[in-house]
Amino acid sequence: MSKTLTCISPIDGSVFATRETLDIDGARAAAHRARIAQVNWAARPLDERIRLVMAGVAAVGAMNDEVVPELALMMGRPVRYGGEFGGFDERASHMAKIAGEALADIEVGEDATFKRYIKRLPHGVVLVVAPWNYPYMTAINTVAPALIAGNTVLLKHATQTLLVGERMAQAFHAAGVPEDVFQNVFLGHDTTSQLIADRAVDFVNFTGSVGGGRAMESAAAGTFTPVTTELGGKDPGYVMDDADLDAAVDTLIDGAMFNSGQCCCGIERIYVHESLYDAFVEKAVKIVQGYSLGDPLDPSTTIGPMAHLRFAKEVRNQIDEAVKAGATAHIETMAADDGGAYLTPQILTNVTHDMRVMRDESFGPVVGIMKVSSDDEAIELMNDSNFGLTASLWTADLDRAQAVGERIETGTVFMNRADYLDPGLCWTGCKDTGKGGGLSVIGYHNLTRPKSYHLKKVTK
Repeated sequence: MSKTLTCISPIDGSVFATRETLDIDGARAAAHRARIAQVNWAARPLDERIRLVMAGVAAVGAMNDEVVPELALMMGRPVRYGGEFGGFDERASHMAKIAGEALADIEVGEDATFKRYIKRLPHGVVLVVAPWNYPYMTAINTVAPALIAGNTVLLKHATQTLLVGERMAQAFHAAGVPEDVFQNVFLGHDTTSQLIADRAVDFVNFTGSVGGGRAMESAAAGTFTPVTTELGGKDPGYVMDDADLDAAVDTLIDGAMFNSGQCCCGIERIYVHESLYDAFVEKAVKIVQGYSLGDPLDPSTTIGPMAHLRFAKEVRNQIDEAVKAGATAHIETMAADDGGAYLTPQILTNVTHDMRVMRDESFGPVVGIMKVSSDDEAIELMNDSNFGLTASLWTADLDRAQAVGERIETGTVFMNRADYLDPGLCWTGCKDTGKGGGLSVIGYHNLTRPKSYHLKKVTK
């Protein structure tokens, strides 16, 4: 049975878009079409698949003047930041560039008697379940390499960014990618789970909540369908005693507040060496006090509403609980704060790990800052989390950053930067952040399966 998906604009609470979902029969039919189309798509030369995918990427870029205000209306990001096409194109371009090498046969050896090698074959039908916070960039992380590797793709996008999948499919189809090779599908949770349980797809990539990830793995249980996940995060920053203070403050606070704090690898907690702590907090507060909270369609707005009222409610609850437990809130309520989706960005001090704001994912414009006296203390606090996506280390000493990084339970270690996804590196996590890896050569390895050839030659 179909149902209606409704995107509520965080700007004013109005209905921005609605779409009817496929019922299970419609979903199975879409997956079946994808499976039939995959054989011919995989048979096309790699260069042709790359050309068509990159033409689709360019076609998305051509829509950018429409996409930017549409994103503001759907999820609240200010138009002044210009959308996501830069990162969208960077990631797809890198994966196109490395495809030949990443997908090449692995030659094991050949002599007069044997020829041995390993091929990488596409899984078949890939289901991509994408999130709303960076809806184009997170989707392309898997869509581009999956298609390039010879898979077909079903893209199920988040309700909050309901039109993104439609736009991507429209662009890719106009560029020449066959309609059954890349399909945008509107699915409810139950239908998605049933499709996976039916083994209608061959690989699942999910980005979203921990609960959503559990649902994906539960649906796939016993099917042996690979499921990769990027789930929650509570990413730390650590400012050492020899850090460039101004650079650390500017980058970490931007990493905590950009996109209203709704970034997969956003900074959610900061540990500062005691020698720099007071100066760091003073500079951080000044930066946030300078933000302009308001309508994301206004070019002067620097921070917009959170994407949905329920997300803002969770952040407010974490802040209120922390303050009641002794934390200090440094930012006065801004004029545009309506008690709903428009939320004052907040810096908290006097926080502890007994507070949810330092343990649970906030995914909003709040960051707690704690004073530390040593690397050992900072490492212990950074590892005191159920999540592990990225960690940002600030120091002038490369060796020290590497030594500290070795001891942090995380997927990526940054030094003197934060909140950036380098497509040449594997995007991965540990603990409740999930499993698997996207982008880089490893991304291709995850989107394909190995097939070994051990060929004995006939000799006389």
